[in-house]
Amino acid sequence: MVFKNYYKILDLETSHVSIDEIKVAYRLAAKKYHPDLNVGDKLAEERIKDINEAYRTLSVPASKRKYDRIWNSRFGKNEKALSGKGEKGSIRKLFLGNLEEQKGQASDKKAVIKGENIETEINISIQEAFYGKEKMLSLRTVEGNIKKIVVTIPKGISNQEKIRLIGQGKLGENGGKNGDLLIKINIEDGQFFKLKGCDLYTDLLLTPWEAALGVKTNIKSLDEEIKIYIPQGAQSGERIKIPGKGYKNSDGTRGDLIAEIKVVVPKQLTKEEKEMFEKLNQISNFHPRKEQIL
Repeated sequence: MVFKNYYKILDLETSHVSIDEIKVAYRLAAKKYHPDLNVGDKLAEERIKDINEAYRTLSVPASKRKYDRIWNSRFGKNEKALSGKGEKGSIRKLFLGNLEEQKGQASDKKAVIKGENIETEINISIQEAFYGKEKMLSLRTVEGNIKKIVVTIPKGISNQEKIRLIGQGKLGENGGKNGDLLIKINIEDGQFFKLKGCDLYTDLLLTPWEAALGVKTNIKSLDEEIKIYIPQGAQSGERIKIPGKGYKNSDGTRGDLIAEIKVVVPKQLTKEEKEMFEKLNQISNFHPRKEQIL
């Protein structure tokens, strides 16, 4: 029977950790191998079972002490993976299924080699990142074949964040596990929104008369339309901040939506519009270049 190293499964280097540290390690490991991020990955399914099993044992002080005693009595002081020292031999037995003990043929076995990880990246839109999406990824195998993989982009993923697909990397050797596939997510700026950190930037286009007189108008965020008021005398380049309507932060809150005013002049005027502008030119005392005139 294989005696699993629960500390190693939770990525802990030593047994000298508190229950709170075990809980933090469990949350990180569970998130890393969550089924939603590893759809169809059987190895990830097995790993999450081990993670849950390790947490159930180590999160209770009494069962943790019992586990530590059994481990130390079984592997001895020279192979205490729990202390973070001399763990090479014992960890090898743990994760290779203790083949040496089960078959007594350790000297005849070839070295088990884990497959190499593969790294790639994909580009997605801000909307795809905000709402989440499934993307089809095509990879060329060592044999030259095309392998298609469905990647689930979780809602609110961060720019440059990586998704790990367990066992989708290069093949292992001599019974070793396959490597993993690491996918870096690049969130691209779109036609209407630009992403900076967790803030979204967009343009708010106004006519000259709207900027001069002020206007109530609607502006679009990623998930709704927001009514805003522009005071009279608005200038191109001024920015309006709408709190909490930007992109998602890692803690579940949202950044801000920042709208930059751009006053747009019509390229073609009707006869009536031209007459109105000519009249305005005659009666207005506004001279923006006055101080520049020598």
